[in-house]
Amino acid sequence: MPEMTLEALAKRVEELERKLAELSNPAPVKDWRSVVGMFDDSEFMQQVIAEAAAIREASRQAAREGRFE
Repeated sequence: MPEMTLEALAKRVEELERKLAELSNPAPVKDWRSVVGMFDDSEFMQQVIAEAAAIREASRQAAREGRFE
Protein backbone atom coordinates (compact mmCIF):
# COMPACT_ATOMS: atom_id res chain seq x y z
CA MET A 1 0.00 0.00 0.00
CA PRO A 2 1.47 3.31 -1.02
CA GLU A 3 2.16 5.83 1.69
CA MET A 4 -0.54 8.49 1.99
CA THR A 5 0.35 12.16 1.96
CA LEU A 6 -0.94 14.51 4.62
CA GLU A 7 -3.00 16.36 2.00
CA ALA A 8 -4.62 13.14 0.74
CA LEU A 9 -5.40 12.10 4.31
CA ALA A 10 -6.93 15.52 5.04
CA LYS A 11 -9.15 15.19 1.95
CA ARG A 12 -10.31 11.74 3.03
CA VAL A 13 -11.11 12.98 6.53
CA GLU A 14 -12.99 15.97 5.08
CA GLU A 15 -15.06 13.67 2.83
CA LEU A 16 -15.83 11.33 5.72
CA GLU A 17 -16.91 14.25 7.91
CA ARG A 18 -19.20 15.52 5.14
CA LYS A 19 -20.80 12.10 4.70
CA LEU A 20 -21.21 11.70 8.44
CA ALA A 21 -22.91 15.10 8.66
CA GLU A 22 -25.34 14.05 5.91
CA LEU A 23 -26.20 10.88 7.81
CA SER A 24 -26.74 12.69 11.10
CA ASN A 25 -29.00 15.35 9.58
CA PRO A 26 -31.46 13.54 7.31
CA ALA A 27 -33.82 15.58 5.16
CA PRO A 28 -37.10 16.32 6.92
CA VAL A 29 -39.94 14.03 5.96
CA LYS A 30 -43.13 15.72 4.84
CA ASP A 31 -46.34 14.19 6.06
CA TRP A 32 -50.02 15.02 6.17
CA ARG A 33 -49.71 16.98 9.42
CA SER A 34 -47.86 19.77 7.64
CA VAL A 35 -51.01 20.72 5.72
CA VAL A 36 -53.57 20.54 8.52
CA GLY A 37 -55.44 23.81 8.75
CA MET A 38 -53.89 25.44 5.70
CA PHE A 39 -57.35 26.20 4.22
CA ASP A 40 -59.13 27.23 7.43
CA ASP A 41 -59.66 30.79 6.24
CA SER A 42 -60.83 29.84 2.75
CA GLU A 43 -64.46 30.70 1.94
CA PHE A 44 -64.42 28.00 -0.75
CA MET A 45 -63.33 25.33 1.73
CA GLN A 46 -66.07 26.41 4.14
CA GLN A 47 -68.58 25.83 1.31
CA VAL A 48 -67.06 22.43 0.52
CA ILE A 49 -67.26 21.40 4.18
CA ALA A 50 -70.88 22.58 4.45
CA GLU A 51 -71.87 20.66 1.29
CA ALA A 52 -70.12 17.51 2.52
CA ALA A 53 -71.90 17.76 5.88
CA ALA A 54 -75.26 18.14 4.10
CA ILE A 55 -74.57 15.07 1.94
CA ARG A 56 -73.57 13.01 5.00
CA GLU A 57 -76.67 14.11 6.91
CA ALA A 58 -78.93 13.24 3.93
CA SER A 59 -77.30 9.82 3.79
CA ARG A 60 -77.85 9.28 7.52
CA GLN A 61 -81.50 10.32 7.23
CA ALA A 62 -82.02 7.96 4.29
CA ALA A 63 -80.51 5.10 6.28
CA ARG A 64 -82.77 5.86 9.25
CA GLU A 65 -85.77 5.68 6.92
CA GLY A 66 -84.57 2.42 5.39
CA ARG A 67 -83.66 4.00 2.06
CA PHE A 68 -80.19 3.20 0.80
CA GLU A 69 -78.84 5.51 -1.84
